[in-house]
Amino acid sequence: MEFKEIATVSGKPGLFKVLKPSRSGVILESMDSKKGKLIVGANQRVSLLSEISIYTLTEEGASPLLEVLKTIEKEFDGDTGLADADNEEYKAFLKHVLPEYDEDRVYVSDIKKLINWYHVIKKEAPEVLTEDGPEQTEDASEETGEA
Repeated sequence: MEFKEIATVSGKPGLFKVLKPSRSGVILESMDSKKGKLIVGANQRVSLLSEISIYTLTEEGASPLLEVLKTIEKEFDGDTGLADADNEEYKAFLKHVLPEYDEDRVYVSDIKKLINWYHVIKKEAPEVLTEDGPEQTEDASEETGEA
Protein backbone atom coordinates (compact mmCIF):
# COMPACT_ATOMS: atom_id res chain seq x y z
CA MET A 1 0.00 0.00 0.00
CA GLU A 2 1.20 3.52 -0.73
CA PHE A 3 0.79 6.56 1.51
CA LYS A 4 -1.26 8.36 -1.15
CA GLU A 5 -3.88 5.56 -0.92
CA ILE A 6 -4.70 6.34 2.75
CA ALA A 7 -7.46 8.82 3.58
CA THR A 8 -9.45 10.23 6.45
CA VAL A 9 -13.12 11.16 6.31
CA SER A 10 -14.47 14.14 8.19
CA GLY A 11 -16.79 12.98 10.96
CA LYS A 12 -15.61 9.34 10.81
CA PRO A 13 -13.01 7.89 13.15
CA GLY A 14 -9.97 6.05 11.86
CA LEU A 15 -8.24 5.79 8.51
CA PHE A 16 -9.42 4.36 5.22
CA LYS A 17 -7.77 2.78 2.20
CA VAL A 18 -8.97 4.29 -1.08
CA LEU A 19 -10.20 1.40 -3.24
CA LYS A 20 -11.63 3.07 -6.34
CA PRO A 21 -13.87 5.88 -7.54
CA SER A 22 -17.57 5.23 -8.04
CA ARG A 23 -20.32 7.12 -9.86
CA SER A 24 -21.39 8.86 -6.68
CA GLY A 25 -18.04 9.35 -4.96
CA VAL A 26 -15.26 7.03 -3.83
CA ILE A 27 -15.18 3.56 -2.27
CA LEU A 28 -13.12 3.28 0.91
CA GLU A 29 -12.17 0.36 3.15
CA SER A 30 -11.57 0.92 6.85
CA MET A 31 -8.05 0.20 8.07
CA ASP A 32 -9.13 -1.75 11.12
CA SER A 33 -9.87 -5.38 11.86
CA LYS A 34 -13.42 -5.12 10.43
CA LYS A 35 -12.29 -3.98 6.96
CA GLY A 36 -15.72 -2.43 6.39
CA LYS A 37 -16.39 -0.75 3.07
CA LEU A 38 -17.84 2.73 2.76
CA ILE A 39 -19.00 4.80 -0.20
CA VAL A 40 -18.30 8.46 0.38
CA GLY A 41 -20.23 10.99 -1.67
CA ALA A 42 -19.34 14.50 -2.74
CA ASN A 43 -21.01 15.99 0.33
CA GLN A 44 -18.45 14.42 2.71
CA ARG A 45 -14.90 15.70 3.04
CA VAL A 46 -12.22 13.12 2.25
CA SER A 47 -8.58 14.07 2.81
CA LEU A 48 -5.68 12.03 1.52
CA LEU A 49 -2.95 11.81 4.15
CA SER A 50 -0.36 12.63 1.48
CA GLU A 51 -1.94 16.11 1.22
CA ILE A 52 -1.89 16.81 4.98
CA SER A 53 0.92 18.68 6.69
CA ILE A 54 1.63 20.05 10.17
CA TYR A 55 2.06 23.78 10.73
CA THR A 56 5.61 24.85 11.53
CA LEU A 57 7.44 28.10 12.22
CA THR A 58 9.85 27.44 9.34
CA GLU A 59 10.00 29.35 6.08
CA GLU A 60 7.93 26.65 4.35
CA GLY A 61 5.23 27.01 7.01
CA ALA A 62 4.42 23.29 7.20
CA SER A 63 5.98 19.85 7.32
CA PRO A 64 4.43 16.97 5.32
CA LEU A 65 2.66 14.38 7.45
CA LEU A 66 4.66 11.51 5.94
CA GLU A 67 7.95 13.06 7.06
CA VAL A 68 6.60 13.48 10.60
CA LEU A 69 5.33 9.88 10.68
CA LYS A 70 8.70 8.58 9.47
CA THR A 71 10.44 10.59 12.18
CA ILE A 72 8.13 9.07 14.80
CA GLU A 73 8.94 5.61 13.41
CA LYS A 74 12.67 6.29 13.50
CA GLU A 75 12.61 7.71 17.04
CA PHE A 76 10.07 5.42 18.72
CA ASP A 77 9.70 2.30 16.52
CA GLY A 78 6.06 1.69 17.45
CA ASP A 79 6.15 2.58 21.15
CA THR A 80 5.28 6.23 21.68
CA GLY A 81 4.76 5.69 25.42
CA LEU A 82 1.73 7.97 25.54
CA ALA A 83 -0.94 5.62 26.87
CA ASP A 84 -2.02 7.78 29.84
CA ALA A 85 -0.44 11.09 28.86
CA ASP A 86 -1.60 14.58 29.74
CA ASN A 87 -1.70 17.55 27.35
CA GLU A 88 1.82 18.71 28.22
CA GLU A 89 3.24 15.26 27.45
CA TYR A 90 1.58 15.31 24.02
CA LYS A 91 3.07 18.73 23.29
CA ALA A 92 6.50 17.59 24.49
CA PHE A 93 6.21 14.51 22.26
CA LEU A 94 5.56 16.59 19.14
CA LYS A 95 8.25 19.09 20.16
CA HIS A 96 10.70 16.17 20.26
CA VAL A 97 9.60 14.85 16.86
CA LEU A 98 9.09 18.22 15.15
CA PRO A 99 10.87 20.94 17.18
CA GLU A 100 9.69 23.78 14.94
CA TYR A 101 5.94 22.97 15.05
CA ASP A 102 3.60 25.95 15.54
CA GLU A 103 2.22 25.57 19.06
CA ASP A 104 -0.49 28.18 18.40
CA ARG A 105 -1.96 26.36 15.37
CA VAL A 106 -1.40 22.69 16.26
CA TYR A 107 -3.76 21.59 19.04
CA VAL A 108 -3.45 18.65 21.44
CA SER A 109 -6.37 17.00 19.62
CA ASP A 110 -4.29 17.15 16.41
CA ILE A 111 -1.34 15.52 18.16
CA LYS A 112 -3.59 12.76 19.52
CA LYS A 113 -4.94 12.18 16.01
CA LEU A 114 -1.39 12.07 14.63
CA ILE A 115 -0.40 9.42 17.17
CA ASN A 116 -3.56 7.41 16.49
CA TRP A 117 -2.89 7.53 12.73
CA TYR A 118 0.71 6.47 13.32
CA HIS A 119 -0.42 3.39 15.25
CA VAL A 120 -2.99 2.43 12.58
CA ILE A 121 -0.43 2.80 9.79
CA LYS A 122 2.22 0.95 11.81
CA LYS A 123 -0.18 -1.97 12.22
CA GLU A 124 -1.94 -2.05 8.84
CA ALA A 125 0.61 -0.60 6.38
CA PRO A 126 4.09 -0.50 7.99
CA GLU A 127 5.78 -0.34 4.59
CA VAL A 128 4.85 3.35 4.19
CA LEU A 129 6.90 4.22 7.28
CA THR A 130 10.14 2.78 5.98
CA GLU A 131 12.71 4.95 4.23
CA ASP A 132 12.56 2.78 1.12
CA GLY A 133 8.76 2.67 0.88
CA PRO A 134 6.92 2.30 -2.46
CA GLU A 135 6.85 6.06 -3.12
CA GLN A 136 10.62 6.45 -2.87
CA THR A 137 11.36 3.54 -5.20
CA GLU A 138 8.93 4.90 -7.81
CA ASP A 139 10.53 8.35 -7.62
CA ALA A 140 14.03 6.87 -7.91
CA SER A 141 13.08 4.82 -10.99
CA GLU A 142 11.64 7.91 -12.67
CA GLU A 143 14.84 9.85 -12.04
CA THR A 144 17.10 7.12 -13.41
CA GLY A 145 14.78 6.31 -16.30
CA GLU A 146 14.16 2.75 -15.11
CA ALA A 147 10.73 1.15 -15.19
